[in-house]
Formats: sequence, structure tokens, C-alpha cells
Amino acid sequence: MAMNLVYTRPESLTKTTTHYCPGCTHGVAHRLVAEVLDEMGIREKAIGVAPVGCSVFAYNYFNHDFVEAAHGRAPAMATGIKRVRPENTVYTYQGDGDLASIGMAEITHAAIRGENITVIFINNAIYGMTGGQMAPTTLPGMKTTSSPLGRDVEMMGYPVRMVEMLATIDGTSYAVRRSLHNPANIRKAKKAIRRAFEVQEHGLGFAIVELLSSCPTNLKLTPNEALDFLADQMVPYYPLGDYKVQAEVKAIRV
Repeated sequence: MAMNLVYTRPESLTKTTTHYCPGCTHGVAHRLVAEVLDEMGIREKAIGVAPVGCSVFAYNYFNHDFVEAAHGRAPAMATGIKRVRPENTVYTYQGDGDLASIGMAEITHAAIRGENITVIFINNAIYGMTGGQMAPTTLPGMKTTSSPLGRDVEMMGYPVRMVEMLATIDGTSYAVRRSLHNPANIRKAKKAIRRAFEVQEHGLGFAIVELLSSCPTNLKLTPNEALDFLADQMVPYYPLGDYKVQAEVKAIRV
């Protein structure tokens, strides 16, 4: 009986085994980006920028040009690359500790300038690589190694909703949030990633896709429990949806 091949490794991914913990959805996000690059036929001109964090070794996993930026500085490096090589497709792949903490100024000013880059923003509500400390996106009351009694908003402030904030900036063309907690939402995430790259290909400016992601190790949950945490705890605080889609972006056929 003949069998049809329906699932294979994207050309934009290497055959390297990743270092991510079991149940971490960084791998899902990597595959979605890789599939989009393949389907758009832009792998050979893509340049990714990895920051410091769990995704620090992303350059080992993507089969295209990749560079490493200092902590939080991925948007600044992407800006320089895109300005000297406007023909290339340039994107950053950043976690919440990198983008929303030390890199807050860089991402904000990249949006203010309307830089024609694509940003893939992974929000797992915790510092993953350094031991599970409280991140800018940690939920109120959530326990971490640096907030063992739970995040007290009166003392520690509120979590930051990045796409809502960046959507208020004139230079932002596309700002959306998706989640990776089940197949239906993963499919929606891929469509959003495709749209974000299309924005860049059409020269329409700054585009960001926030992906709610799981961190079973630091949340001290099983992989399935971590996905439930996304659906039950994170999605209510970080509602999924389109926060800014300019008219020119809506007109793009994907």
C-alpha cells in the first residue's frame, strides 16, 4: 500500500537536536517560522537575529543566515542589518525577558522609527534560561524564584502587555497576539507569522507577533499542565487578537 508523505522537516530548519526542555513550545514557534520562510520562498535571503535567553542558540536550528545580539539589542542589530541590506528579510526572535525588560527601549524605538523588520515575540511569563525569575510579563500572584510569595503588583508593578503598547505607536503596522496551546491556535499563529513577513516584503514597516508559550520546567508543571496554564491563566490576562492592522496590511493577500 502506497503511503503519502504529509509531514517533513522544513528546509529552513537544520537537523540539529534542540536544547529546549520537553514540552517547551519554542520548538513549535521555530517550526512555524521555518515553514513560513519556505512557503514564501525567502529562506535564502532571510537573516535572523537571536538575543540572549532560551533562544540564544536559535542560529543552530535555522538553516539560513543568523546573527547573535547582545541582551535586548536584537531590534537595534536588526535595524542596522535591514538598513544596509534592505533586500533581505530581517527578523528578530525574542523572549519576554529580552524584549520587554532590558530591550524595552530598543523594541519601542524600532517601532517609533517604523523599521521595516519582523519581530517574533515569545511570552512565557517567566525568565526561562536563568532560573525562573519574575519577568515583566509574569502574572499577578504568580510565584517565581524571585517572587516566592507571588507577584505583588503594589510592590512589583503590573505585567506589561507589549503588543497593546506597541500598537499605539504610529510606526507600527502590524501588532497581534496568538497562542501555542493547541492545534487550532497554532494554525492561527502561523497565519499571523506569514502576515508579519508579508508586511516586511511589502515595505509597510514594523510588525510584531506575540506568541504565548509554555515553560513547563520553570512553572514546575507537566507539559500538558503548562499548556492548560496558557489557556486558563495567560490568555485571560493577555487576550488573543489583532491589536493593530493598518489598512495597507489588510489589503495584502496571504
